Amino acid sequence: MEHPENNAEFEGLTVNSGVKQPEIVNPYLKRGHYRRRELTVAEMVEGIVKGDITVLSQAVTLVESVNSAHMPKAQEVINKCLPYSGNSIRIGISGVPGAGKSTSIDEFGCHVLDRTGGKLAVLAIDPSSERSKGSILGDKTRMEKLAQRKESFIRPSPSAGSLGGVARKTRETIILCEAAGFDKIFVETVGVGQSETACHSMVDFFLLIQVAGTGDELQGIKRGIMEISDGIVINKCDGDNVDRCRLAATSFRNALHFFPEPESGWIPKVLCYSGFYGTGIKEVWNMIYEYIDFVKDNGYFDYRRNEQSKYWMYESINEHLRNNFYNNTVIQKQLKTAEQAVLRGEATSFQAAGDLLELYFKHIVKETE
Repeated sequence: MEHPENNAEFEGLTVNSGVKQPEIVNPYLKRGHYRRRELTVAEMVEGIVKGDITVLSQAVTLVESVNSAHMPKAQEVINKCLPYSGNSIRIGISGVPGAGKSTSIDEFGCHVLDRTGGKLAVLAIDPSSERSKGSILGDKTRMEKLAQRKESFIRPSPSAGSLGGVARKTRETIILCEAAGFDKIFVETVGVGQSETACHSMVDFFLLIQVAGTGDELQGIKRGIMEISDGIVINKCDGDNVDRCRLAATSFRNALHFFPEPESGWIPKVLCYSGFYGTGIKEVWNMIYEYIDFVKDNGYFDYRRNEQSKYWMYESINEHLRNNFYNNTVIQKQLKTAEQAVLRGEATSFQAAGDLLELYFKHIVKETE
């Protein structure tokens, strides 16, 4: 439709066409696919030892990769970083969802850095969805103060369905962080309950965060996560909740008397604190350092590290065998057949599994002959 301003009666009226709008994309940007240069093993190890956070992050990503082509390189990086590791205090932190683990780590981390200096690495394990297999990986947003400090490194990782709420490659990540000069390592678990032995088997001190009013007295004497804890702390001890927290702490102290004495000889302590207000943090860290000094004096510190190394050797064997089984071409062809046989009721789950294992071992023997 013609505009009226273009008519002859509006002859003296002119309408500017306007300024040409620039393209959304920078016209000086060269189009093409850019790919970051892949670092060699030597360059990666050198960057890690120098404390380069960017290189450390790339190495952790390489270690966490499920691509079988990345595994040999990742293993070589770990082996070359191993001589530089072992000089840190590893602390596992667990608790029920909502107990305030991330907020507490923010306060714990800032306190210990101000108190002793050094560098702190936080390996935060985020639960993965059973449906989409995705994770939020948003722990940094809940560690605002710690995330701003240059001497800290926060690495969220997906649990990816691993037992115990610990990522599959957390132990290897600890080695890389220690090689990068981090002398304090926090491992925050998902908080799945009584299956946290995986985290306990890679840390020097296992801290359990509880909240008051979550159950009756029987909860305190349950085996599992209570039995492996080196220290128990009651969070959210502030405001009107102080009396409830102190009562819960008394219940937990009484419950600990029902457990046998730990191998370390250390009797776990129960303390109250507030992660939100930052009160009682000093007492928690005094307990942790008291424990470290105690187990180093009686030799349990080195004994526990050696036992953990043996445990992860067997875990590595189990993982390798499992991967080899499922990646076997013969097994891959028979898996669907066995699955359908179970669904049709022609074979039990145990019978089908036994047949697949027998087929696998026969195939392995045939390959070695």
